[in-house]
Amino acid sequence: VKKLDSTGLKRLHREWRRKAEPDVALLLDSVQTPYNVGSILRTAAAYRVSHLWFAGATSPPTHAKVAKTALGTGRYLTWTICDEVDEALVDIASAGYGLVGVELADGAQPVNEVAFGERTCLALGHEDRGLSSTVLAACDAVAYIPQLG
Repeated sequence: VKKLDSTGLKRLHREWRRKAEPDVALLLDSVQTPYNVGSILRTAAAYRVSHLWFAGATSPPTHAKVAKTALGTGRYLTWTICDEVDEALVDIASAGYGLVGVELADGAQPVNEVAFGERTCLALGHEDRGLSSTVLAACDAVAYIPQLG
């Protein structure tokens, strides 16, 4: 096993971009901490998230602390900033996405057991309060991430 040189890395990136993946988007519902938003952006770019909606009190991608944590990965993403979460929900529905909330709630299933549609938008909420009642009511399904601790 050896590390890829620059040519091998470019080839890997080209092959990766050509792969057809399920269409996944994200709704950030008042995610408070800019560093968390930046980390979500980095992860979203790595997983080829097709679009992000920033709603409520979520820090925008242009915020200095978000940009610092995202390390430039924002250039690989598209997003919409919505003052109100209702606006984001209308956009998501009109774009044809099913909405799956990621929340500890009654009826939530482990994320690995959820049957995702061809176009899915995952809704992530505030670090302490979780998803707003408006977003939770609009979800087609609710999932949680099983973890220890």
